[in-house]
Amino acid sequence: MPSTAHIIHADLDAFFASVEQRDDTSLRGKPVIVGPGVVMAASYEARAYGIRSAMGGAKARRLCPHAVVVPPRFDAYVRASREVFAIFEDTSPVVEKLSIDEAFLDVRGLEHIKGTPVDIAQRLRREVRERVGLPLSAGVATTKHLAKVLSAAAKPDGLLVVAPGDEREYLRPLPVEKLWGVGPATAERLHRHDLRTVGEIALLSEDDLVAIVGRAAGRRLHALAHNRDPRRVRTGSRRRSFGSQRAMGRGPHRPEKLDAITVSLADRVTRRMRAKGATGRTVVLRLRFEDYTRATRSRTLPRATASSSEVLAALRGLLDAERETIDERGITLLGITVTNLARDDGQLELPLDEPSRAAIDSAVDRVRDRFGTRAMQRGALVRAGDRMAPWLIPGLDGVEPE
Repeated sequence: MPSTAHIIHADLDAFFASVEQRDDTSLRGKPVIVGPGVVMAASYEARAYGIRSAMGGAKARRLCPHAVVVPPRFDAYVRASREVFAIFEDTSPVVEKLSIDEAFLDVRGLEHIKGTPVDIAQRLRREVRERVGLPLSAGVATTKHLAKVLSAAAKPDGLLVVAPGDEREYLRPLPVEKLWGVGPATAERLHRHDLRTVGEIALLSEDDLVAIVGRAAGRRLHALAHNRDPRRVRTGSRRRSFGSQRAMGRGPHRPEKLDAITVSLADRVTRRMRAKGATGRTVVLRLRFEDYTRATRSRTLPRATASSSEVLAALRGLLDAERETIDERGITLLGITVTNLARDDGQLELPLDEPSRAAIDSAVDRVRDRFGTRAMQRGALVRAGDRMAPWLIPGLDGVEPE
């Protein structure tokens, strides 16, 4: 067992909503919802009313009629994330990014340079607050799993530490849902066997857990209940896929709206791929229906690509094949992934006498990098009512077109 709790899990609090409150002082202290359709993020003032991410906007407004609803500003969130991760990387040479707003840091061996892990975590939170203006919660432990559990328990804007040797004592009274990877379905299985706390799971043998939740989940939960998590904080690991998804409220969604969402997701994913110099051959469409069932469909292309139009064409074909099922069962989530990745070798596309897709994509990327993601929009998005950058339309002075 390590002699110190050297792993920090750092997690920004209500990230999108916190950025909005940082940039608009009139929103501070008020319940804020990001996303007019489906809740993408909710401030802690809004969460006090029971509002959660992925909740339908109508339900959220019923729970808190006086909540302030704001549209998402992805450019602002990306900028804030980059600033925060620059602080992470200044803090430790070993940073593992989990998402746009959270990461693991391994601070082992930095005691003589930067102080104890607790000192480092406190300084990290202070610097993020002072330099970026955002609240950050952190957990410090000997394992990645427990550090993540602690950061969640520390929210909002807190810090929790468990010293070596005290891990199982801390875990024992926690509900099973706190274990990493326990979702509603797994929790329900455990509850049916009167297993409601981590301590109760820890009393079972691995074979007993496997019989309840399956081999992979049973082995993992048995290990985590005893704080056995040998995973190291890793940096620079090879990426296996690029993906994005959009949650939607219940019923009915017009075909043109689903197409607009597909266009938006394809643009977002392929732009990120091009920024990383990656291409992919397999395009995956993921759907969640109103009855909570899911479907995954995929198509493998003749060659690896990062072309927005090629990926979009594949996605549209997959979506068209599911139209009847969508009409019958409704849809609440649409997601895409491009996998089977390769490095972009820069090979010219044929025919050479026409403007290449790569050249068009590159030009669009440069405009968006300079002026923001909404500086150029596909016609499908404008027709679907997606917001255009207001400054592109003279005389609007920041007012969205009706």
